Amino acid sequence: MTGFLDLEGKRALITAGTKGAGEATAVLFRSLGAHVLTTARSRPESLPEDLFVAADLTTAEGCATVSDAVRERLGGVDIIVHMLGGSSAPGGGFAALREEDWTGELNTNLYPAVRLDRKLVPGMLAQGRGVVIHVTSIQRLLPLPESTTAYAAAKAALSTYSKSLSKEVAPHGVSVVRVSPGWIETQASVRLAERLAAQAGTDYEGGKKIIMDSLGGIPLGRPAKPEEVANLIAFLASDRAASITGTEYVIDGGTVPTV
Repeated sequence: MTGFLDLEGKRALITAGTKGAGEATAVLFRSLGAHVLTTARSRPESLPEDLFVAADLTTAEGCATVSDAVRERLGGVDIIVHMLGGSSAPGGGFAALREEDWTGELNTNLYPAVRLDRKLVPGMLAQGRGVVIHVTSIQRLLPLPESTTAYAAAKAALSTYSKSLSKEVAPHGVSVVRVSPGWIETQASVRLAERLAAQAGTDYEGGKKIIMDSLGGIPLGRPAKPEEVANLIAFLASDRAASITGTEYVIDGGTVPTV
C-alpha cells in the first residue's frame, strides 16, 4: 500500500476498538494495511470473530486473556493503542466518591494499560521495535470537581506512567506516546447532548453548547470527530513518527486554555 501513511503488515492491538474513536482507529489501521485485533466485553455482530477477543480489561484475568490472544493470533505485536477509558463515578464532588468508585476509575483508566504493557512490551523490546500509544484525556489538566475528579486523577496517573515507560524503553527501539483528546463527538456523547438538550428545552446544538460551556468553551466551536482522533493516532503509530516518543499530543479544539 502506498501513500503518506503506511501500516502494511503491522500487528496492532486496539483496546475498546468497537465504538467511537477506538472503532474509527481500528477501521483506519486496517485500511492502511495493519493486522488489527480489537477488544471489548462483547463482540458486535459486524466484526468477525478472528478480529476480536472478548475480555473485561478492568480485571487482571481479562488482560491475560487479551495478551494470550495477541501472541496466539498475531504472533506478537508492533503497535498497542490503549483506547479503553471512561467514567462511571457519580457526580457530587469528592465526598460522593466511595472506595469502589476510586477503584473502578483506576481499574478502567490506568491498570489495563499497565497490565497489558507488562505482558506485551517485553516482546517489543526483544524484537527491537514497537509503538505504544496511551490515550489519556485533557481532564488530567482540566478536572471537573463536580463529576470527574477520580477519572481525571486516573488519567493523570496514566500520563505519568507513560512518560516513565517511554524513558525506559526508548533506548531499545520502542516508542511510547500519549494522545490527549478533549470532547469527542461519539454516539455516547451525542446521546448525552440530546439528554441535556431535552432537560433544558433546547435542540441538539443547544445541548452541545451546554457541554462546551461546562468545559470552559471550545475555541474551534465543535468537538473532535472520532476519525480525526484516529488520524492522529495512525500518524504516531507509523514510521513517519519514528523519532517521536515520550510526549503528549492534545486534540481538543483549543479547549485547554494554557500553554
